[in-house]
Amino acid sequence: MLSKHRIQSFVLSLALAATALDLGAAEGVVVIGHPSIKRLDAPTLARIYTGRVIEVDGVPVTAINANAGSDVRIRFLQLFLNQDEDKYIAYWTVRRYIGKGASPREMSKSSDVIRFVTSTPGAIGYIDASEVQPGLNVLLR
Repeated sequence: MLSKHRIQSFVLSLALAATALDLGAAEGVVVIGHPSIKRLDAPTLARIYTGRVIEVDGVPVTAINANAGSDVRIRFLQLFLNQDEDKYIAYWTVRRYIGKGASPREMSKSSDVIRFVTSTPGAIGYIDASEVQPGLNVLLR
């Protein structure tokens, strides 16, 4: 028979392992930008993706999201906006309703995000870190 102490230790170990997995799931996302965007910090990025900032260093910004529910979008929201998908969608539903803008355009493939960002002045987006190519303007990891 297992002792109460062993059961508590086992439950604690499971909880710690789950926390480590959650932290690991938020990693592996990079923010890329058109070369016209020279620098970007995390607070400004969060304000861009919540519609509170529309330009960086005088350059109008066009933000691109991955499709709702995609793994990379969920990790991006956790890592850079500290939000989950439902809260983010609800936030933009309210902003759109009160006339404060529309959520960033969505793209389904990382290759489309890369193509759009590299060819559109002021564009930013995010991709899985494994898809970074030489020559991309990586703004945040």
